[in-house]
Amino acid sequence: MSRRLLVAFIVLAVAFMTGCYDRVDMENVAFPLTLGLDLDEKEDLIVYVIEPVFGEKIKKKSNEIAVKAQSLRQARGEFDRYSMGVFIGRQIQQILVGRRVLQHDGWFQLLDVFYRDAKNSLTPTVIAVDGPVSEFISLHSEDKPILPLFLNGMIESKSSYSETVKADLQDLHHQMFEKGITPVVSEIKYKKDVYLEGTTLLDHKGVYAASLNKDETIFLNILKKKSDIAHLSFNIPGVSAESPLVTGLLSFTVSEADTKIKTSFRDDRFRFEIKVDMPITLTERVFSYHVEKNKKDLEEIIAKQAEQKMIKLIKKIQKAKIDPIGLGLYARAYEYKSYKRVEEHWGEALSGAEIDVTVDVTITGSGPVR
Repeated sequence: MSRRLLVAFIVLAVAFMTGCYDRVDMENVAFPLTLGLDLDEKEDLIVYVIEPVFGEKIKKKSNEIAVKAQSLRQARGEFDRYSMGVFIGRQIQQILVGRRVLQHDGWFQLLDVFYRDAKNSLTPTVIAVDGPVSEFISLHSEDKPILPLFLNGMIESKSSYSETVKADLQDLHHQMFEKGITPVVSEIKYKKDVYLEGTTLLDHKGVYAASLNKDETIFLNILKKKSDIAHLSFNIPGVSAESPLVTGLLSFTVSEADTKIKTSFRDDRFRFEIKVDMPITLTERVFSYHVEKNKKDLEEIIAKQAEQKMIKLIKKIQKAKIDPIGLGLYARAYEYKSYKRVEEHWGEALSGAEIDVTVDVTITGSGPVR
């Protein structure tokens, strides 16, 4: 008898769940896939959305809406006035944030509704835009998928090769409130088409600090221990160009670089010793060179260039007084007392730190041709 009562209770519970008060029929719903935030010339907040439009005879596959609002929750009410259905935000794939917005302290509070309303998802990727967001929102191409799908593919593929980062709302929240690291998000630009610049570096308050190109981003990911595979090309010094088409360019793939970081505190400053073991496979050599006979020399040349590029990146980071590598995490773990004294202004403390980088390159493959 008790088993029958239990079954009856479950059936009733399921019946009530399927008839929940906020149920909305699919045909009456609008699913925005991309959300954009930007400021106009008067410094007013403009909120954009891109939602797909379904239908075989419809040539334009997306609907774009732009409204002026003071918050995202307020903007949602405006979107309902222009949309074909009820605005449902849980399907948003990307949040595009314009450079003008990123240059303002406190912009992160605009995203409060995502963290406060449980109906929203924390999986949208946050992407910084170098330029007006409207250039992307109004972009249409007959030979490409709609922008939300195109951006998804671009960020997924490029982040897998360490050429950018993929930071969703949960990642950004962690980076904003973790004092031992500063936020990093992917960055796109419009150059007659969608162009992946690399990454945007933010300070502890989330304000724009600097940008990194593709190669700088690869080295950042190697230093952060976030790189599984990456493709790089170096111009080998001392190799004379045989013609305008035959230069001293060498391309290689970095597979599973191993980064070790030692931390100390002496003479009132932090010191970091970074050692990177970089196994590489040669993928292209556009000049005459006998790799087998000169393997050790070539490894040293590549290692020296990689060291110089990483040191240049670190100096850029120190000048901006930020810490996208997360060296503050090591300082807190190994020099806790010293770190706690500068925790509230860690970026400034890191700018005066001594950071040494050593790179060890091993050529593990050069192809079947010598």
